[in-house]
Amino acid sequence: METEQAVLALAALSQPTRLEAFRILVRHEPDGLAAGDLARLLEVPQNTLSAHLSILSRARLVSSERHSRSIIYRASLGEFRDVAVFLLRDCCGGRPEVCEPVVETLQSCCSPKPRRRAR
Repeated sequence: METEQAVLALAALSQPTRLEAFRILVRHEPDGLAAGDLARLLEVPQNTLSAHLSILSRARLVSSERHSRSIIYRASLGEFRDVAVFLLRDCCGGRPEVCEPVVETLQSCCSPKPRRRAR
């Protein structure tokens, strides 16, 4: 990832409504969420949300797809991964133990939940 793209993505996420919109879209992966539903969850007018989603789209952090009369938005997790890797790639300076707490935190929050056995 180029520095310019990382800056664009980080700038897009540096506003509270856009950050929360992205976080909500992450929680709704892989199905995505209709723009109107997202506006209701964020309690913002649809035209305001549209401007925010446009910024996130230009930063390649969200994608959209029209389904009949709705536009479904999805978080671009691959792009977000690229931003995170860009930030962390050189964090340990050849000393993996420096980054180990970050990796452990990500693994614990992203581990699959155990399935319940059928009775």
